[in-house]
Parts: sequence; structure tokens; C-alpha cells
Amino acid sequence: MNDAAPPLNQDDGDDDGSVSRRRVLRTTAGAAGAAGAGLALGALGAGTAAAADGSAAPAEAAAPARQGRTMAGVPFQRRGTIRLGIIGLGNRGQSMLPVFLAMPGVQVVAVCDPVRAQAERAAATVVKAGRPAPAVYAKDEDDYENLTARGDLDLVYVATPWETHFAMAKSALLNGKHVGVECPAAMRLEELWALVDLSERSRRHCMQLENCCYGRNEMRVLRMAHAGLFGELLHGAGAYHHDLRDLLFHPDYYEGPWRRRWHTRLRGDLYPNHAFGPIANYMGVNRGDRAVSVSSFGTPALSMAEYREAHMPAGDPSWKESYVSSDRTISMIRTAKGRVIRLEHDVSSPHPYSRINSLGGTKGVFEDYPARVYLEPDHSNHQWGSFAAYADWDHWLWKEHADPPGGHGGMDYLMVFRLTQCMRLGLVPDFDVYDAATWSAPVPLSHASIRAQGAPLPIPDFTRGEWRTERSGVDSDKPSE
Repeated sequence: MNDAAPPLNQDDGDDDGSVSRRRVLRTTAGAAGAAGAGLALGALGAGTAAAADGSAAPAEAAAPARQGRTMAGVPFQRRGTIRLGIIGLGNRGQSMLPVFLAMPGVQVVAVCDPVRAQAERAAATVVKAGRPAPAVYAKDEDDYENLTARGDLDLVYVATPWETHFAMAKSALLNGKHVGVECPAAMRLEELWALVDLSERSRRHCMQLENCCYGRNEMRVLRMAHAGLFGELLHGAGAYHHDLRDLLFHPDYYEGPWRRRWHTRLRGDLYPNHAFGPIANYMGVNRGDRAVSVSSFGTPALSMAEYREAHMPAGDPSWKESYVSSDRTISMIRTAKGRVIRLEHDVSSPHPYSRINSLGGTKGVFEDYPARVYLEPDHSNHQWGSFAAYADWDHWLWKEHADPPGGHGGMDYLMVFRLTQCMRLGLVPDFDVYDAATWSAPVPLSHASIRAQGAPLPIPDFTRGEWRTERSGVDSDKPSE
């Protein structure tokens, strides 16, 4: 089927855009906004309720009433060409543009950035690749709304500062476009609920483009876990340990201090998705298990100020800032099956890069950085085994693309390849709006938990009970082209 094929009906992945934008906005704003605000603040005073295993868990406010049908398991409409609009052409957007241009069937129709030079640079890259020049939207900060309103787009990619993700994703959904958002999907619980409701009402997918889910080690561990090599899963750990101090204080790298300023606003985990996404996939979170609660703790916020004192000249605007974000945040997530997930975030103290990426079960454990494994009956005597010996368990994407191009060791390429493949072939995406909301929820909840001395706070059930149904995700079968 090509782009001229008739659209699916309203209960399927795509429709003819007949759902009223005004009606979607009106119905979403009421229920989701009110419920989200209650979860963000009122959960601190909640009591306890019974978890799935019968033990006590933090009570959770009732989910807002569903306004549409679930998007779990909903396929894309098959299409021969994917017409793409890109919002945000800073470091991330510019680096991802060649990746999209390398994909079969992808046409970059429009680009948007309030810095006109960046948008025009991206347009020139498209033309240099031998493609038609895309439309350029660079009038002002709100010109993205004109891009999302175009009638010739299928997918909008958002790579902008975190605080803008929600508004841009909402605009794309209201205009009948699928949207892929860089991490986090949104910074507030009410915004996450709104994205869930908008995705269900508009019948369009809102996806967190989490590239770490497509790392070679992550995908190999995923297949091993689902094949039972670790036995019954018990615990996992993930992190974003990345010393960014030089970049956070760099005058040009982030096109302004937007990312550093988040360290003056929130104490919690500002960037949980790289840590949470892969572990959630291993454990089938939202696909047979779910994240129930989170308890977070944070160290004092000292390293940013020390770095500023050592490296920034007097009079630099950063001297007006007061940093509150913990140098290291540690969060413990409990699942409905009683499993434990540890998340860590640290971008402001000196240490080598690590995402930890650990998984343990009744038959053994995997730990990354460096990659090593201990599985019974293969290993004994407390001696780690070689993870390379399990290369046969590589995901089919890594067997098909053994040396993928692009950034982050090929993860970016495989993430975009798989997304656009699902769109071309009319498949269910590997992850959906419920994953985006769940993986981003620790941003506001970890901040609130730290302020409450580590009190466990409920993580909303964004699936509204559908997590109990096992379904496929990133551990997919290779499709027939």
C-alpha cells in the first residue's frame, strides 16, 4: 500500500484527520490536567494500597477517564514514503538529519528552528543529499505550529530543549501527525497524561525516541532475558553517568544555558530515560509488569558551583545561578511483580561514562561497563564469563546491520531504521506513548520524593490497566519486506 491508499478508520493507527483538534484539546485539558496536577503534588500525602503481590504500596490517584481507545498494539498505516518534519536543528537535530536522509522512503519536507542559520544549514544538507529543498520555518519561537499544521507530513521529529517537548508534541498530535520526541517526553505529570490522552484521541503515536534501547549490548541482553537465560528476573539497574560540566558551561554548545538552568530548578533525576528504557524492556514494563512506585535520594549539589569557581570568569552570567540539582540522584523503582530497578543520574561530578546496564535473575546476572556475565550452569567459582560468547543472541537488527553508521555506536541509526521500517510496513511501533510517559515520570517524581526525604511516590498507570497483557516491544521478529 502506498500513500494514496485509503486511511484506516478511527479505531486504527491512522485516520483521515477528521477528529476535531478543538474537541481533542478541550477534552484532554480538563481531565488530564486536573488528574496530573493531583498526582504531582497530592501523592506526597497519600496512604498505602495493596500491590499486585499483596504487599503495601503507595496509594495512587485514580487515572483520568479514557477519552479514546488504547494505542497499545496499534499499527501504523502502511506507506511507501514517510514525509518528515524536523523541529530543532541544534546539535542533536543536525546530527540526526543525515540519519533520516539515509533511510529508505524518508522525505524531509520541512525543518524548523528559531535560529534561521541553523534551519537553513539543515535545508542545505537536504539539498546536498540530492533531495528537494525542504520548507524552512524560522520566523519565531512559535513557527513550529505552522510546520505541524502542514497537510503533507506523516511524522514530526522533536529535538529541542526539554521544556518545549510537550507543546511541540501536543501540536503535532492535534494536527494529526505521529511524533517522535527526544528525552524526556515532558517534564510534568499532567503533561505526560495529556500526551497519553492526545495520542489516544488523535489515533497518532507519540514515541520517546530512546536510542539506548537499540544498543548492541542492550538488545542482546533483552533477547537473552526473554529466552529465560537469567531465570526469573529480580532486579536491574541503569544510569546516566556522563560528566557534562565542560559542555554545560560552554558558551555555544547548547545554544544558551537552557540545560544548565534545569540544575537550578529540580533536585531529582533530570534525564532518566537512558537508564529506565532498556531495563523496562528487559522486564516487560507495560507489557506484563508495570512500574508501581519510586523512591529517590540525592546528594548535595556541590560540583557545578565548584566547577564554575575554577573555570568561569568573574561576571559570567552563570555566577547568578544557584544549583539545587543533586550531584548524584539514586532512585529505586518497584514493579507490580516485586522487582526492583535502580536508576542513577550524575552529569556534574567527575567520573567515566557509564549507563551501568545491569540485570539479575534467579540464574545469574549481567553487568556492563565493562560487559560481563555470570550465568548458571555456564559459570561458577565466582568468575565472570565473557559476554562475547553470547553473540549468537544478538538481535536481528544487529545481525543485519553489523556496523551501522551514525552516532552513539550505531544506536541512532538502528532506532530510526526500525521506526521508519514500522511506518513503511504498517507495523506496531516498538514503543508507544505509555512507554514515553512511564520512562519520563521519574523527572517530576524523583524531585518530589527527594523533597519528601525519599518517600515512595506512586508512578501512574498510564496504560489504565492494560499493562497486564503481555505484548511485543523492542524484542521483535524480523519482518518480511
